Amino acid sequence: MPSIYDCSDPDQLLTGTRLARQALGRGDLAVIPTDTVYGVAADAFNAAAVAKLLAAKGRGRQAPPPVLIPDLKTLDALAQSVPDEVRQLAEAFWPGGLTVVLHAQPSLVWDLGETHGTVALRMPNHKIALELLGETGPLAVSSANKTGLPAARTAAEAAEMLGDSIAVYLDAGRAGTDYEGAGDAGASEASTIVDATGLASGRGTRILRSGVISTDQLRAVIGDKLELEPAQETGPA
Repeated sequence: MPSIYDCSDPDQLLTGTRLARQALGRGDLAVIPTDTVYGVAADAFNAAAVAKLLAAKGRGRQAPPPVLIPDLKTLDALAQSVPDEVRQLAEAFWPGGLTVVLHAQPSLVWDLGETHGTVALRMPNHKIALELLGETGPLAVSSANKTGLPAARTAAEAAEMLGDSIAVYLDAGRAGTDYEGAGDAGASEASTIVDATGLASGRGTRILRSGVISTDQLRAVIGDKLELEPAQETGPA
């Protein structure tokens, strides 16, 4: 079983993040803390690493992982265009628990799976995750669990499900504590996912998965640009 590094200990934090960077750089996987749930991370621009991520979770290419980014500049670099409504949502909820699906830059050389030319982007509200992203660049990150099982809220839960498929586990305590009780009734503890690809053609933004950012919170920012139709019942990404 790979080691779990306690990030509350300065020495283990330094060692663990260094080993995580090295693992990601050579195409292996790391479990990292985020503000919502723990995530399994891979280099977004390494197709073999992304394939490892999907295999570790037991998912196919039809379920591509979101991409975590360190700042708003990266949003502009990865998205083909960023509508004003998306900038408003990013200003209101980033860093935080909102994932936005946009058309990807067609020049990007990556393979996240069957994305149909889109990419799901989020800036997490977690110091360790943001510092790691600032050093590695964008990471493909999906919830640290086997498909069909609850998302891991601790590094130990992630290790129990994912085991040796992960090179490094970073433990920063229980994830998601800032969002307890947030979101719509019955929503998951993971991020809220909205599809903003329709904005480019005059349509609205759709909720693909309810999560820690509620419909009312989204509506307060972009008004009737949020299409109120039932969210899909999907588990953590």
